[in-house]
Amino acid sequence: MSYSALQPSQDGIERTRRIARIGMIAAVYAALTLVTILFLGSLAWGPIQFRVSEALCVLALFTSEAVPGLVLGCVIANLANMALSGAGALGLLDVVFGSLATGVGAYLTWKLRKTPALAVLGPVLANALIVPAYLPLLLQGMGFYTIPFTDIALDGSYPYMYLFGLVTTGLGEAVVLYVLGLPLAQALKKTPLPASLADSQSL
Repeated sequence: MSYSALQPSQDGIERTRRIARIGMIAAVYAALTLVTILFLGSLAWGPIQFRVSEALCVLALFTSEAVPGLVLGCVIANLANMALSGAGALGLLDVVFGSLATGVGAYLTWKLRKTPALAVLGPVLANALIVPAYLPLLLQGMGFYTIPFTDIALDGSYPYMYLFGLVTTGLGEAVVLYVLGLPLAQALKKTPLPASLADSQSL
């Protein structure tokens, strides 16, 4: 057997690098989310959200690998939150649909990456539309019985809770993406990161 036959193929090397980059993005997102949960509590998952880790959606401006990386990181973080918040099995709603919102948002950011200010609107819209759809069930299961800051009972007021969540989740996501995310993207442009991700495969 020749020496060259023992060498890994270029495709194999690139696949390994791709998996490693996806894993690193997932790890950073999960870690940052857990820090937010530990220090800000329900502001990382509740009816009013400022999940700081969502600022990492701007990584999709540079590489398509951010999409699976962010989804994986969100799944890991939301699974951990099931134990930390006491959400129990209902926390699976956040694992599935919360991670879906992050994935859809990151995908839209990648597709609209040539216009960053518009691209980061993807995560804002995805979270604003998807998260409030399951949030009332999650909150009721955790002992919340009224819409925050009101006397309106969650039971039987799904449309009002959805509207409340659409506004608060959307605003929280917008603050994170536009106040933290876009400046982060600008800072990353001045680093070697964009060039190192230039060979990433497209979705």
